[in-house]
Amino acid sequence: MKSPDNDGLRITLLSLHGLIRGHDCELGRDADTGGQIKYVLELAQELATRDEVASVELVTRQLFDDRVGPDYAQVEEHLSDKAKIVRIPFGPRRYLRKEALWPYLETFIDQMLGHYRRTGLPDLIHGHYADAGYAGAQLARLLHVPYVFTGHSLGRVKRERMIASMAKSKSKKKPEDLEKKFKFKAREEAEETALETAAMVITSTGQEVEQQYSIYHHYQPDRMEVIPPGVDLTNFYPDDPAEPLPPIYDQLLPFLRDPDKPMVVAMARPDERKNLEQLVRVYGENPKMQEAANLVLVMGGRDDLRDLPPSQRKVITNVLQLIDVHNLYGKVAYPKSHRPSDVPDLYRLTARRKGVFVNPAMTEPFGLTLLEAAASGVPIVATNDGGPRDIIANCQNGLLIDPFDRESIDHAIMRCLSEPEQWEEWSQAGISGTREHYSWSTHVDRYLRDVSEIIDTAPPPVLSQAVTRTSKRLPEFDRIIMTDLDNTLTGDNDALNDFVELMKNAGQDVGFGIDTGRSLAEAMSLINELGLPRPDVLSTAVGTELYYGSRLAQDKSWHQQISHQWDGARVHEVLDEYPGLYLQKDKDQTEFKISYRIDPEVISSVDDVRRELREAGLRVKAILSLGSFLDIIPIRGGSELSLRHLAYRWGFEPEHMLVAGDCGNDEGMLKGGTLGVIVGNYSPELEQLRGRPRIYFAEGHHARGVMEGIDYYDFLNHIRIPNDRTEADSSKEDTNESQASNSEAASTSRSTS
Repeated sequence: MKSPDNDGLRITLLSLHGLIRGHDCELGRDADTGGQIKYVLELAQELATRDEVASVELVTRQLFDDRVGPDYAQVEEHLSDKAKIVRIPFGPRRYLRKEALWPYLETFIDQMLGHYRRTGLPDLIHGHYADAGYAGAQLARLLHVPYVFTGHSLGRVKRERMIASMAKSKSKKKPEDLEKKFKFKAREEAEETALETAAMVITSTGQEVEQQYSIYHHYQPDRMEVIPPGVDLTNFYPDDPAEPLPPIYDQLLPFLRDPDKPMVVAMARPDERKNLEQLVRVYGENPKMQEAANLVLVMGGRDDLRDLPPSQRKVITNVLQLIDVHNLYGKVAYPKSHRPSDVPDLYRLTARRKGVFVNPAMTEPFGLTLLEAAASGVPIVATNDGGPRDIIANCQNGLLIDPFDRESIDHAIMRCLSEPEQWEEWSQAGISGTREHYSWSTHVDRYLRDVSEIIDTAPPPVLSQAVTRTSKRLPEFDRIIMTDLDNTLTGDNDALNDFVELMKNAGQDVGFGIDTGRSLAEAMSLINELGLPRPDVLSTAVGTELYYGSRLAQDKSWHQQISHQWDGARVHEVLDEYPGLYLQKDKDQTEFKISYRIDPEVISSVDDVRRELREAGLRVKAILSLGSFLDIIPIRGGSELSLRHLAYRWGFEPEHMLVAGDCGNDEGMLKGGTLGVIVGNYSPELEQLRGRPRIYFAEGHHARGVMEGIDYYDFLNHIRIPNDRTEADSSKEDTNESQASNSEAASTSRSTS
């Protein structure tokens, strides 16, 4: 499959959080603006140099926030003639840390559908990190576009490590405290969704595959490709002794008694896991090392130590105390800030002084700073974990150490400082090794080889060509009301009669649709019994069937799309005898929906059923409604995707679709850019949607609640959206998240990963 014009591949890279711009990257401004930003920018730029690539769009979030500046408000920013950054607005206008973005991802998906309808579909979507991983997976499922995922870091791994660290330190914090701050449940489920959908998962190291991805239910080794990231060789290159000393040299002078000594350099954000205190102890306890070299610690930027988050303030305070305890004044430099251009200069200055770069982190998934140092000709000493193992194995440019063993660290650093011939050998090996194994050219060669195979074997997207209603089966209307049947419209006959009268007088500009878990026959029987208007759109069997117009013409493209990888027979094999599950009657079963009743005394959580399905290799959705009914449907099915298919195919703007429901199988259609109404008699599983943008909880029950929602949005006249989240009326939680992000912004280093 190639783009319609056959001029080459059209690639979308999704990276939603942090701050991304094409110049003067603010790497290390906060915990969300680190190695991933460099990765996606440099990948986009290298891809755009290839003849087989027609265009690259790096899609991120549009921001309007004076604190981060106007650059991030630009809709488009060109990186080259074939690569550009595209900024899509979703959520509050201001900058938020990534954990605050989860409620707005469905809105982003809707925005991207509009973008693709205007610009055409890409040949490949590549999601980066869990947030874009989820959004990209949903877009790929809906649009039938091949999908690639790069996790960068994984929530389940981080959560387990943090819990272990809390136990070791006897912290008073509880796992639920971590969940509140880091939203691990949403993140891990997003990662499962991404892994389930991806045709290929790109990782940096073999250890990442074996020890991290392997603990996920949707881990499939045959989809994993180890393609290490590249290093920007235009910025990181060997020193030229004829060049004048760089500006960073002047920043070190106030700290150092003898600034011309070799340097032992570490660069990391002030995080306990980076193990910077251990490095200071090693240096402070070895007079020979102090005589041989200065210690340079680049620990991010800070205006006032007292303004740092407590965990970071603690690390820097401990470092300063150790400097005092060992009387290291005049031997240790710890500048308060640095510019992006200072980083490559510091590496080259380290090489000129015959120094060494040290990464003593307790764990290190990859270690981009190690590649930058190596490419600049600086030998490296790094923790015996993950990325450093691969880097040193490939480049032969330094030594691995046990980060918990001071003698191991001491011995490795002293070898670099005291063996000039070995230093030279490691320096040259790093320069040549990075260019052989870690150039962006090498990375993209392998990337395009693998994704081209995926793209060439993928069928054309069902929606590769938009259709117009004039030639199809929908009447002309500019907005539509989609509502569930059971317990949403039904339950109050007087209210239902009022609703029917309202729809009869709504005018030709307003369409009427039904979204129900019932089969087509059952739905039409109830619609006729209730005297409802004939629906213009009918989504049945939990969003697995779509019908249009008075003749109920089936949407064959939707039928074709959701049949992908559906294996109903296998679902029956796995679940029919599952304890606590009982098949519903034949009339409740359809081609793409298998329905069960649940015994809550036997099955306490549907997560156990989902796990069983995943472990059986089934790519399906399990949807719980009213606490008792479980529907198993195709991975590409569901109300949320059927309505997005409807909107994309027929050109509806999300805010011109009002959707109303009362239970769990309505959840998907309620989230996103559409105008959601939850009737007052809703079931408990929808409570989790309270506070989400564009979801209105009505006080009125049944049809009365639907009409209340119609009035709330003034949907039959000039549509207004009172609950749209804006800068002025965002929730207190968003404000707190933003303040936390702003606090982080003053304190972290460029080497965040």
